[in-house]
Amino acid sequence: EMCIRDRYQRRVRGLERTLDHLRMQRTRSPITSHVLDTTLGKPAQGVRVLLEVQAGSGWNTLAESSTNADGRVEGLLPLDYDIKVGVYKMTFFTAEYFKKLETRSFYPFVEIVFELNNVSQHYHIPLLLSPFGYSTYRGS
Repeated sequence: EMCIRDRYQRRVRGLERTLDHLRMQRTRSPITSHVLDTTLGKPAQGVRVLLEVQAGSGWNTLAESSTNADGRVEGLLPLDYDIKVGVYKMTFFTAEYFKKLETRSFYPFVEIVFELNNVSQHYHIPLLLSPFGYSTYRGS
């Protein structure tokens, strides 16, 4: 019985070291995004993005940022952020973006809710955006 418990504890410590090593090896935020304005055919610069994680029946804010000149949100979370399995939500404040362009739009914001189930993977959430529609998919 003692040998089995010792082996189990050694295995758990080894897995914890492996997970710590994977976290340290990150070269980008574990969650990133890219917004493309399909009407203009170019990246959507300056879109405010909010990242939240589900906590019971509510949401906890993790980060807020804006898309860069390439339409990307890359540094949303620190490289060493201890990402957890769970349900996450990215909110894109699209009305603000289109207002700056003096363009009428239909969706004031876009919420993309996704499930993160493998902490060693990178999650990329692209948004293809126009004033009257949007599309998303699991990117790489």
